Amino acid sequence: MEQLQLREKEIFEMLKEIKEFKFVLIGGYAVNAYALPRFSVDCDIVVKDDKETEKIEKKLIELGYSKEQINEKNISHHGSFKRFVKKIKENFKVSVDVLIKGVLDRKAGVVVSADWVFDNSEIKMFRGKTITEGLKLRIINLDALFVMKFISCRSIDIRDVFMLAPNIKDKKFVKEEILKKCNFNDNFLRIKEKINSKQFKDGLQGVYGYINDLVFEKHKKALLELEK
Repeated sequence: MEQLQLREKEIFEMLKEIKEFKFVLIGGYAVNAYALPRFSVDCDIVVKDDKETEKIEKKLIELGYSKEQINEKNISHHGSFKRFVKKIKENFKVSVDVLIKGVLDRKAGVVVSADWVFDNSEIKMFRGKTITEGLKLRIINLDALFVMKFISCRSIDIRDVFMLAPNIKDKKFVKEEILKKCNFNDNFLRIKEKINSKQFKDGLQGVYGYINDLVFEKHKKALLELEK
């Protein structure tokens, strides 16, 4: 728990330092703007071009981050990107992924352009699970975040779409965008199997904290209604 708190504090302070640059926050930290805050491992931001990437890279290096050489074959998510890491304690690092010009989901074979991400973003208040201070950032909007999480469909993404589902604003947009980018039925089947499993609620609460039965059923109903 201490490491998670240290990671969140570092990510929050880093975002404060780079907030004037042109990027959109996506991924787990973006979920915190719309649902019960949860801890995230990596911080993912999207930029439109190499020029903005260079500005952010320079600032991150000033903040003590270093560029990490990685084997992209071992990364399930992301297309052209740079990863920056900062050592906080012995054997404990924080990482930031800067996704350039778009996001590639390798498993689904889907590319989401940076233009689409920016077009579907807004200035929102960012808060963490252990951070009381707020920070205004450009964050991908809830509907678009739901689309990206639905496409990825990993276990953590399924937990996130479950938590986001009741607050979807435009179901037509969400479903149309998913249909454009992946096989809706295949992913929805996987999601249904996951949320109907006996272990799902325990796993959900392990990430988000206690969720009572009424709230759980509300989220489940909202998610399953997308199939109609």
